[in-house]
Amino acid sequence: MLKIQEIQEKLFGVNLIPDDIMNIVHKQQWLRIWIPKEYQGLGCRFHEGLKVLKTVAKIDGSLGWMVTLCSGANYFSRNLKPQIAQQIFTDSKACFGGSGMLGGTAKIKEGKYQINGTWHFATGAPHLTHFTLNAMLMKDGNAIMDENGNEQFKSFVIPKTKVTIIPNWKSMGMKATGTYSFSVENVDVEEDFSFVYNEFFTHSVLDKIPFRIFADLTLLVNYLGMAEHFVEEAKIIRPRLDFSNFIKFIKETEVKTENFALEIEELLRSESLDLSEKQTEIHQFGEESVSKLSHELLEIYFQLGTKATHDDEPIHQIFNDFFTATQHANFRKDWKE
Repeated sequence: MLKIQEIQEKLFGVNLIPDDIMNIVHKQQWLRIWIPKEYQGLGCRFHEGLKVLKTVAKIDGSLGWMVTLCSGANYFSRNLKPQIAQQIFTDSKACFGGSGMLGGTAKIKEGKYQINGTWHFATGAPHLTHFTLNAMLMKDGNAIMDENGNEQFKSFVIPKTKVTIIPNWKSMGMKATGTYSFSVENVDVEEDFSFVYNEFFTHSVLDKIPFRIFADLTLLVNYLGMAEHFVEEAKIIRPRLDFSNFIKFIKETEVKTENFALEIEELLRSESLDLSEKQTEIHQFGEESVSKLSHELLEIYFQLGTKATHDDEPIHQIFNDFFTATQHANFRKDWKE
């Protein structure tokens, strides 16, 4: 395996994660941390998987983000019927990814679904073997409604061969994540390749973790990893600056994040399924932590001089990655929109 510095050098200034780095991702099984062992995954506990994600994000922001979102999509292995999950994940390089947006249509047609639509922000698109998407259920030209008059949606898994990738990422950072849009046109999908988010065919503590908590903590460790990497590079530029308070805050936030993960595991093991208060506490903690990380990182950046703005400096890429990643809707006040 390449040394961390060698991986960072290969990822500097690139617009796509190279194949040799993806081979390391697969060899280390970073995309399989949330896949159950019965499907040849690592079946990590929540706090164990978070440590992996933080470590990878510290190596490189784009790499960490891609691993986090694609391993998160591979979590859907738990929502698929066992025979389908076994079929897909016998491939050691199986990689899910896609969009959480509600869009597109799934027309019920002779026991199948005909999928059409365009979805955005599918991280890792060039490396995916399967795309996941949510589509509105249609029959006879009309949307299918539930008992409350709401449009019904379902999630689907579609092979990469039936998807058109649209390489349209234009942000200042996260350039190597391969976060592209994709479209599907008149693709027929069998019922077995559909799933529902909160219906599981496996039985573990991880199945019971509310999505809000899972998203909050998996994204938060990415920001912590990138912030640590930023400090390392900042020390090279201005070694006499005092980084101790910022480093202390990062470490304290990491410890509290791990404690939250352990607490959630324990609560779910004891069948304490009402986690609404804990979910609110974790989300508020995440919002406050990301805000402080961002402001403290900026305070350091203001003292680094013009060298930190040079596009041939590693810290410039870390800065762009961090402030692109923190634009994710998860910790914005309007995240529900």
